[in-house]
Amino acid sequence: MRRTLLSLTAVLAATVALSPLAPARATPTAPAAASGEIAWTPCPRNPAAECGTLTVPVDWEDPGGPTFKLAVARLKATDPAARIGTLLFNLGGPGVSGVTYTQFGNTFSPEVQRRFDVVGFDPRGVEGSSPVKCSLPILTQFPDPLIKNQAEFDSWLDYSTRFRADCRARTGPVFDHVDSVSVARDMDAIRAALGEQKITYYGLSYGTLIGQMYAELFPRRIRALVLDSNEDHSLSTGPYLASWAANVQDSFDEFVKWCGTETRCALHGKDVRALWTSLLERADRGEIRNPSSPSRPLTRMDVIRSAFRAGYGPTWYELATLLAALDAGSRPPASTATLTRAATGTQTNPFQAATNDPKTDTDARQAAAEDPAVSYPNLIFCADFRWPIRDYKEYAKHLRRAQAVAPDMGIVPTSLTLTGICLSAPDPIPNPQHRLRVKGTPPLLLANALHDPATGYLWALNSAAQIGKEARLLTYEGWGHGVYGRSECTTTAIDRYLISVRPPAPGTRCPAIPPVPPKAASGLSDGRPAPWPPLSDLLPSDR
Repeated sequence: MRRTLLSLTAVLAATVALSPLAPARATPTAPAAASGEIAWTPCPRNPAAECGTLTVPVDWEDPGGPTFKLAVARLKATDPAARIGTLLFNLGGPGVSGVTYTQFGNTFSPEVQRRFDVVGFDPRGVEGSSPVKCSLPILTQFPDPLIKNQAEFDSWLDYSTRFRADCRARTGPVFDHVDSVSVARDMDAIRAALGEQKITYYGLSYGTLIGQMYAELFPRRIRALVLDSNEDHSLSTGPYLASWAANVQDSFDEFVKWCGTETRCALHGKDVRALWTSLLERADRGEIRNPSSPSRPLTRMDVIRSAFRAGYGPTWYELATLLAALDAGSRPPASTATLTRAATGTQTNPFQAATNDPKTDTDARQAAAEDPAVSYPNLIFCADFRWPIRDYKEYAKHLRRAQAVAPDMGIVPTSLTLTGICLSAPDPIPNPQHRLRVKGTPPLLLANALHDPATGYLWALNSAAQIGKEARLLTYEGWGHGVYGRSECTTTAIDRYLISVRPPAPGTRCPAIPPVPPKAASGLSDGRPAPWPPLSDLLPSDR
């Protein structure tokens, strides 16, 4: 970790070039403009929860213009006499449905659910809130995310342009207003509709960007705000891609270190880095069999994707088992199913280009004929992050920089996909990168693991520094994506802040909880069963 942090710090110091600051936003003081009321009815997946919609403007700069319905869900406090207020939450993605997770009823600890009405919502562009819709036939043409020359770059740009135009036409006017500033304004409309003077909010991963934007816009309407596993919205293209690559390399370094000391690791006693390098080279030659479709070999990006996904848990026992099976050419056991799906792309892009498997290709064509439009919320990213890559030469420069800080992992497969689909995004975008401008809030609680493959620890440090004296950082000294629910220490600290608005003392750190084998993965560190799963177990690998 120290080597990776030092190398990444050097890269950032040498290359950080912040995007021009977005125009300063005046802090809104008028009430949010929306329909004002939510008609609650029992939710279809859980009648104990309430579902409803709130009518909000498509464009908050034109509050009298077109509107759409924002989907929301609520679980009322289990102890009305002890109720503090409403807790809004967003679990990131972009694209995770808050309405769906509210109906699960186990996102937060029993004590939090006792004291708060828990309210989730589908951000604009997601599921029940005018979702981004795209052509399935066009999506099945998805190119290889690793661009190798100028001709492929031109092809990607053409594809991105066609894909974006199709999605815009199918989605409607909301497509141009899915940025996190607009979502933050939607959140304030929910607050007003619920009759709350101030908001209590928990945001995970991409949900931290929404929380950051809310803190900029409505600092005096915050009661308590938790940012768990933080985005750094100040980084331009090169530093963002390089730091994300370093995050994944750090996670892989920790896996190698763990396997060297854990005798139950399937690769214990072997040179893990040498085996990894061999697997990538064999994948380049088309020699690694796809567990789900043997006629289509796994690519280098497929293998890297499995390790990236393993860092979320971390599910290192399963990763070691999967790599051993791929090396031996045997079928991986069922315990590796999540990582196998990640490797074969069925989580990050379930409609990959032709698989060379006749049955799979037939199924894809049949699905395209039956349902020509599917949700694709990844395009939301392009409204918040502008990555102006002009040609292959510039693209290759970013690849080399990532490889320098991540010799084993290289650039992250997800970031390659985002790079491609955002090539045709218009300039300017609605919410370009900028340093956070937060002033006048109560204490804000940021939390992050030291070894997070998706939102690295330096992003949390940078975000806290930009927020300034209002920020308090809780450090989890372990691994994985998402701190809440990971240990009694992290959960108790966050619960206490949500309930009492008292943040942990400066410099508070929670000890790491070692990974456990799959069969024992349901308990906390002291062996007692967990009342709710860690959030990282609930989320897809695309942040």
